[in-house]
Amino acid sequence: MCTQEAFQAQRSQLVGLLVSGSLEGFESVLDWLLSWEVLSREDYETLSLLGQPLSHLARCLLDTVWKKGAWGCEQLIAAVQEAQADSQSPELPCGWDPHSAHPARDLQSHRPAIVRRLYSHVEGVLDLAHERGFVSRYECDEIRLPIFTSSQRARRLLDLATVKANGLAAFLLQHVQELPVQLALPFEDAACKKYMSKLRTTVSAQARFLNTYDGAENLCLEEIYTENVLEIRTEVGMTGAPQKSPATLGLEDLFSTPGHLNKDADTVLVVGEAGSGKSTLLQRLHLLWATGRDFQEFLFVFPFSCRQLQCVAKPLSVRALLFEHCCWPDLGQQDVFQFLLDHPDRVLLTFDGFDEFRFRFTDRERHCSPTDPVSVQSLLFNLLQGNLLKNARKVLTSRPDAVSAFLRKYVRTELSLKGFSEEGIELYLRKCHREPGVADRLICLLKATSALHGLCHLPVVSWMVSKCHQELLLQGGGSPKTTTDMYLLILQHFLLHASPADSAPHDPGPGLLRGRLPTILHLGQLALWGLGTCCYVFSAKQLQAAHVDSEDISLGFLVRAKRVVPGSVAPLEFLHITFQCFFAAEGSVEALLQGAEPHNLQITVAFLAGLLSREHRGLLAECQGSEKALLRRQACAQWCLARSLHKHFHSIPPAVPGEAKSMHAMPEFVWLIRSLYEMQEERLAKEAVRGLDVGHLKLTFCSVGPAECAALAFVLRHLRRPVALQLDHNSVGDVGVEQLLPCLGSCTALYLRDNNISDRGICKLIEHALHCEKLQKLALGNNHITAAGAVVLAEGLRANTSLQFLGFWGNKVGDKGAQALAEALGGHPSLKWLSLVGNSIGSVGAQALALMLEKNVALEELCLEENHLQDEGVCSLAEGLKRNSSLKVLK
Repeated sequence: MCTQEAFQAQRSQLVGLLVSGSLEGFESVLDWLLSWEVLSREDYETLSLLGQPLSHLARCLLDTVWKKGAWGCEQLIAAVQEAQADSQSPELPCGWDPHSAHPARDLQSHRPAIVRRLYSHVEGVLDLAHERGFVSRYECDEIRLPIFTSSQRARRLLDLATVKANGLAAFLLQHVQELPVQLALPFEDAACKKYMSKLRTTVSAQARFLNTYDGAENLCLEEIYTENVLEIRTEVGMTGAPQKSPATLGLEDLFSTPGHLNKDADTVLVVGEAGSGKSTLLQRLHLLWATGRDFQEFLFVFPFSCRQLQCVAKPLSVRALLFEHCCWPDLGQQDVFQFLLDHPDRVLLTFDGFDEFRFRFTDRERHCSPTDPVSVQSLLFNLLQGNLLKNARKVLTSRPDAVSAFLRKYVRTELSLKGFSEEGIELYLRKCHREPGVADRLICLLKATSALHGLCHLPVVSWMVSKCHQELLLQGGGSPKTTTDMYLLILQHFLLHASPADSAPHDPGPGLLRGRLPTILHLGQLALWGLGTCCYVFSAKQLQAAHVDSEDISLGFLVRAKRVVPGSVAPLEFLHITFQCFFAAEGSVEALLQGAEPHNLQITVAFLAGLLSREHRGLLAECQGSEKALLRRQACAQWCLARSLHKHFHSIPPAVPGEAKSMHAMPEFVWLIRSLYEMQEERLAKEAVRGLDVGHLKLTFCSVGPAECAALAFVLRHLRRPVALQLDHNSVGDVGVEQLLPCLGSCTALYLRDNNISDRGICKLIEHALHCEKLQKLALGNNHITAAGAVVLAEGLRANTSLQFLGFWGNKVGDKGAQALAEALGGHPSLKWLSLVGNSIGSVGAQALALMLEKNVALEELCLEENHLQDEGVCSLAEGLKRNSSLKVLK
């Protein structure tokens, strides 16, 4: 029993108890008192005012409860005890009725349990409630304000349900029961709980808006995010049975993928080309965790940017890295840090942009002390190796060229981010343009101009297309064909929007560029210096040295860096690394570039080739007034490209006696071809391949997408001798197939295994390929081809007399597709080898193939493993073989 007098005598101790923890603890006490009806709704609202000191709220609570008599005083003490003993993974009370006739009353009576059950899922519940019309977008935004923790958002949602009479309360009462129970926290320390809440709030605020590509506006990540193609990286050089195509994953599968490279490692590596969406993927991961919708097996997530870590000059310990460069605990720093050391399996660290870290990975220097400072590169390398925070998960993003064999030894799983699929491009543009008709017109434009469509599989280019939609839809001079075309268009777009409406030229062109030439040159000088010194974030002093002033910054290509040390002035960085390379190509060529990272140098060289093309040379000459100097540079660039390609070709070893000379393209070959394409010089393309004397050109695992296919076709169509072109394990896709069509006449064989090709791509390919008399081999294994694609292929085979090898395994042609192919191949005069492994073919398809064997006199090998032939199908094949004299191998 507690009398009012005894309660009053304990007042100072009770105030100390209520304010000694966090605001979360105080609000938990209010939850219990509200559920027991000690506090009225009016009392609760008075005690929940924002901005009031916690000590003031605690005293107001004691005054309110004291006025309610001894019973109220007893209930307050009981509520404090309940709040101190709260579990983070509660079971729902025994009296729970999800179909209660009084849902609002039950929400209040079960409020403590509902808050604890809801706080990790409040974002997803909000989305669902909005989708079903229970809450408006404005109400969602109010609840989601970054100043609120997840628990506070849950409470605000419950408060809203008490005043809305549209069924929200009943919806919440039913839906809360279906939510997964949050993993129990293995600690009861108030400091750890408070730090976790602060970390979630901090990460949520950083991840909520996507301003990586645009300084002019903040894009809400929730509204614009579109899934990219994410695949498990397959092993290079594996032999034996045909491999299955890489599994396409969702972001939620990041830590549950099969096929570990090293089961003892803790790092997931995500590789992708510049602009493929690696940073945005990590940002999405951070937001899903911070808002409680996924990755809840981790209690703490620490995001880091490698480009900013490399700017840290002083030695760092693990503690300094986590607290000083991410989020600082308000109390109990040592207790929090000790918990992180004791439970590393509940910690996730993400490192974005390893390719921009100027230090190459090495495992020579071992460092195992989490409290002793060491250089930032040694700290990062030892974290990745597991010498520090062993069992803490790490996610590392990088461009492929920066990943060494040494680093891969410490990688658990390697994933490839391939950019947008065709469906992804369309979905992204529809999210960007919700006004009627705009997205439809843009999508129609892309489908009509395959070169631009091919560039858009990179999200950064899709963003540029979205930004320049007016220029693209209104201009009558055609659409961009090369990457340089697109970046010049976005430059003109920014210049138009930065110019006063009455002074800007109506048409983008030389006049527009000439008016802001000093700005462009200043940005070029800064970009060039940054590439040469591997610097990607710029201080005020560095901006001043490059003569970059506030007017230059206002153009929009430089934005504030997002992740910086709290309290410091945010440095500036280019919108994207490709923009830094683009402006560097507009700067003067200096020896400084010799220090640039090879992958950045390659992008810059391709832009330079594009700027020196015949189409853009006039534009630059009018801006700079020296066409002779540009002609000299163009001649020099052409000579360097031709010389580099000839040197590359001469390095090919001689052919093995009796076999065709084979060339496995090295990484620089692809960007040399891209540079040739950017220059758009037919004469130079012919000259470049004049000395290529190979029978087999292999570009497997070379990150070949639609843009690279366009460049390959531009050059290879000038080959004097036909070649077998092998493009297995890339990202060609349907658009890439369309880009390859001009060079099919120069191919004796075309290998397109594992390239995300669908029926649409097959239709385009067959329309041209099977009319090429030189084509003898076609390998389309492990794509996404169905019976519809097989029917089209069958029609093409009826008029073909040259194809000898057809690899079609790992698709989904089924019985219908097998029947169509069998009917077409009955009288085919040249096909010797056919693989339909793993195509869901049953006994009906087998019967059709058996009839084909009775008629065909050319086929020597037929592969049908991993299908569903059944006894009936095999018996049919046996009968067909009785009347066949040519088949030598049946699998």
